[in-house]
Amino acid sequence: MTIYDLKPKFQALLRPIVQTLANRGITPNQVTMFAMLLSLLVGLLIAVTQGARWILLFVPLFMFLRMALNAIDGLLAKEHNMKTKRGAMFNEMSDVIADVALFLPFALIAGVNPIFVVLFTVVGVFNEMAGVVAQTLNDERRYDGPMGKSDRVFVVGFISLLLGLGVTAGVWVNILFGVATLLAILSTYNRAMRGSA
Repeated sequence: MTIYDLKPKFQALLRPIVQTLANRGITPNQVTMFAMLLSLLVGLLIAVTQGARWILLFVPLFMFLRMALNAIDGLLAKEHNMKTKRGAMFNEMSDVIADVALFLPFALIAGVNPIFVVLFTVVGVFNEMAGVVAQTLNDERRYDGPMGKSDRVFVVGFISLLLGLGVTAGVWVNILFGVATLLAILSTYNRAMRGSA
């Protein structure tokens, strides 16, 4: 199980918005670029402020927005005849860039062990890589859990919310990042095994 399994219901809610964007000539790549630039900006703000409470409180809302944008660009591409190989490449790479930009700045927050943050981020990159490589082998992108992209985003959003509400960073943050990293390793294994079967 993974949060990704909720995607069909989430997409159904977004279809009216997607139709409006398609009618106005908005392309999937434009949505993807917008999501990536916003991620870079939010990550920069976290880094510059070293995790100021106001930006951390905003992160969960932004994570939700980013997931919506990720779903929207996919729906535009698949359901409105805008699917291209270049767009698929840009979509995959921008997702990883956005993750790195959003996650690594947490290493600068006082009380957070940067090693756990870096490991969490690096394993996340390999997790996505396993899903993409599986597609080159079997023409099927793997999204196996238990700690896929949506789940990692949820974990970071949850940590941000608690820190933003004033909970002091400490061992609990490192434990959450550590457990999430172990689960992401399991996810990577699952994607690699099932994608190469």
